[in-house]
Amino acid sequence: MAEALLIDSKLKLAFETGLNEKGEPILKSKTFSNIKRDASADGLLSAAQAVGSLTDTPLVSITRNDSYTIAE
Repeated sequence: MAEALLIDSKLKLAFETGLNEKGEPILKSKTFSNIKRDASADGLLSAAQAVGSLTDTPLVSITRNDSYTIAE
């Protein structure tokens, strides 16, 4: 039976930096690597909000990206 093994976890924060000529939001992102594999969603939310509070631009999304390897 195959098994999925977590090999990497990243946290991506997206910030709205303004509007383009069509009135659509311009987003800039910052990715943090080497996130603890056992970090909880609540812990990541708190960390992201703390980082977001340090900027002048609004934090609009928080995404966790996990990478797995598949092994037998």
